[in-house]
Amino acid sequence: MRIELDNKQQPIQVIQITDTHLGDQPGEPLLGMDTDQSLGHVLDLIRKERKPADLMLATGDISNCGSVASYQRFHQLTQHLAPRALWLPGNHDSLPAMQQAMAGAEELNRCAEVGDWQIVMLDSTTPGEVGGNFSADELAFLRQTLQDSTASHVLICLHHHPVIIGCDWLDQQQVANADDFFAIIDEFDSVRGLLWGHIHQPIDQQRKGVRLMATPSSCVQFAANSPGFKLARLNPGYRWLELHADGRIDTAVSRVTGVEFDIDYQCSSGY
Repeated sequence: MRIELDNKQQPIQVIQITDTHLGDQPGEPLLGMDTDQSLGHVLDLIRKERKPADLMLATGDISNCGSVASYQRFHQLTQHLAPRALWLPGNHDSLPAMQQAMAGAEELNRCAEVGDWQIVMLDSTTPGEVGGNFSADELAFLRQTLQDSTASHVLICLHHHPVIIGCDWLDQQQVANADDFFAIIDEFDSVRGLLWGHIHQPIDQQRKGVRLMATPSSCVQFAANSPGFKLARLNPGYRWLELHADGRIDTAVSRVTGVEFDIDYQCSSGY
């Protein structure tokens, strides 16, 4: 997929929304939180803070139940954020249901060329499993895509974290074959950034000159550096990115303010 820009002199404007966990019906709660309501507040914040984006990225756990209705609703709620969007599945998602809901739509394209950049969407899920892992086919797809790419710079998106983040319970769900993944990444100087969700908390690090970025959920937040499941008393958020023609990435996370959400902070068993 090729995305043409109206102003090629400006950086590419990207919005990342992740881990929305929408229920089958509007208003279904997750740990006490109405995830439709929280997403609505995040979308309002994006419209208030950011000029129209060129691309919206949804990096998994769009649905909490994998229903067709939840994907249709997510599309309806977010379709005005940017003229183009790309989605990938998380462990709570059902790829067949996603494909059914978005039959023939470009949101499920695996790659997009935007200006001097290529965006690559990877599937780190294994059906029936919570943790991340890349199939042999997925790693082959990544290598072939990078080999064939004519873009100067590449941003790779996935759902699960490929690096240890310091939360013992979440680090058990890290991409199991991350070494194989990074072996491919290290072959290509064009890779500028990795972007993921799943961990419901922000990360912004560097590895061998590649930016490593994770983003808060649009619903509940996980506490950093926690050995077991624990919610953080932080509000939902999103990430914006500006992709420059020279390969630089400007980015930051922004959170909803001035809103108190109903959340069961005492839950210690996850969901």
